[in-house]
Parts: sequence; C-alpha cells; structure tokens
Amino acid sequence: MKLKKELDESKIKNVLIVDDEPNILLSLEFLMKKNGFNVFIGRNGKEALATMEDEPIDLVILDIMMPEVDGLEVCRRIRKDPSTAGIKVIFLSAKIKNEEIQAGYNAGADLYITKPFSTRKIVEEVKNLLG
Repeated sequence: MKLKKELDESKIKNVLIVDDEPNILLSLEFLMKKNGFNVFIGRNGKEALATMEDEPIDLVILDIMMPEVDGLEVCRRIRKDPSTAGIKVIFLSAKIKNEEIQAGYNAGADLYITKPFSTRKIVEEVKNLLG
C-alpha cells in the first residue's frame, strides 16, 4: 500500500503561481490545491526563477507586470534554459492589447489569459496543458 501511495504522489503536478498581488496568489493557490496540484508561490520574477532552480515545476501561472524581473523575461529565461524549457507557461495579465498578447506568445507562453479571469477556465486550461 505504501508503494501505491508513493506512486500516486509522484503523479501530482507542481504548479508555480507568480503574481505581485496577494489576493490573486491566495485565490489561485486555494483553487489549485483544491484541484489536486502541489503549489509553489512567487511574488516576483526573481522568486519565480529561484523556485524553478530548486523545485521540479510542471507549469507556471505568470503575471507580466511585476517588480524586479517581469513575466516576459521570466518566460524567456524558462525557454532558454534546457532544464526548464519544457515547463508549461500561462500568462495571466491585465495587458489586453493584441500586441501585448502577441508579446507574451513571442516570449514563449503556451497560453495567455487576461484579467479579470474565470477560475473555472484557469483550472480547465491547467488540466489541459498538463494532460
């Protein structure tokens, strides 16, 4: 039985949520945990990059406008590093102009969701990307 539990735990996906707004972090953390994901938090791009060095992250939900290192740069660094290039990236941003959305995809995003957002849609998209 212990081995089965360990195998089940190894299937749990690690999601890193990066945003400088505490309310968004709290709500997304609750939502992801409720849906069975292991959750890590970053309050800025620098924290996000440090977490990815220490933890095997499967997917990042990433704000663009943040202090220290913005989300676009974090995404570029994820894609550039062979050890993190396979991490799925969802931008969650208040930037809604077509050129801003395109910049997110150009940086390497798998998906771009604008704020305000539907929590149900985020859960669906995370599950879709993680298979």
